[in-house]
Amino acid sequence: MVRGGETGRRRLRGGLAAVLGGCALVAGSVAPAAAHPAGHGTEYVALGDSYTSGPLIPDQVDANCARSNRNYPSLVAAGRQVGTFKDVSCSGATTAEMWRAQGTNGPQLDAVNRGTDLVTVQIGGNDVGFGSIIATCARLGAADPTGNPCQRSYRAAGYDELTATIALAAPKVDRVLRAVHARAPHARVLLVGYPDLLPDDGSGCFPAVPFARGDFPYLRDTGKRVNLMLRLVAAWNRVEYVDTYGPTVGHDMCKAPAERWIEPLQPASPAAPAHPNAAGEAAMARAVLAKLDRGHGRG
Repeated sequence: MVRGGETGRRRLRGGLAAVLGGCALVAGSVAPAAAHPAGHGTEYVALGDSYTSGPLIPDQVDANCARSNRNYPSLVAAGRQVGTFKDVSCSGATTAEMWRAQGTNGPQLDAVNRGTDLVTVQIGGNDVGFGSIIATCARLGAADPTGNPCQRSYRAAGYDELTATIALAAPKVDRVLRAVHARAPHARVLLVGYPDLLPDDGSGCFPAVPFARGDFPYLRDTGKRVNLMLRLVAAWNRVEYVDTYGPTVGHDMCKAPAERWIEPLQPASPAAPAHPNAAGEAAMARAVLAKLDRGHGRG
């Protein structure tokens, strides 16, 4: 069930702007609903972007989408021993790719139907512009490694552009979840958040990760705002939210190769820059499986 109408969605956007601007990092939950099965006979569909697909992680099974058979949906499918598994996640996907083809990958929502029992969705990072943010902050950090040039650049207009962009992405994710509900009204739907990319304590590791010292806490908080937005949109749509940030704290791209689950801009393990490696995908799989094991609830 989805609440609201257009008036309600305007309130959602306004509320998101207020909460994100205040940097609140928690959201309330709503009451649980009846459980839906996940296991033998389950039809499971995975939607998402490159954090879902697992680019460069062996084995790559779809060159167009840089999709790995060791990404978290594959591990979840194996862990739950589902009956049917469709992974249509694709590197570079935005919410728009839910409705339009991406090379040889058709519109992702086409994989969802009334027979679908379980859907995981991880989307919104490319709508916010993860890639361009990382490139911009790395470029600015090289010229001012002890300052906060990225933060100053994104606030030059008198407001934080990234906070505004995150708020604008909320109705796009909301539309995706409404479409999933419409196509698979009986499915259990999980919205998966993004992992911890940078040290949670705000410390830096220039030049291994070439952001300025003062930009590490700013970018950490930006990542938290993205996840807060996803958590709020999930609650609005009566969808379960899977926290992958908490379980990955301490394994960010600043850690030593043996400890990190997110690769830096020059990866040491097979993975795309600033993306989960195989261990990171396994950590996200554990978070999803733990949510499924706890039964059908919210938050």
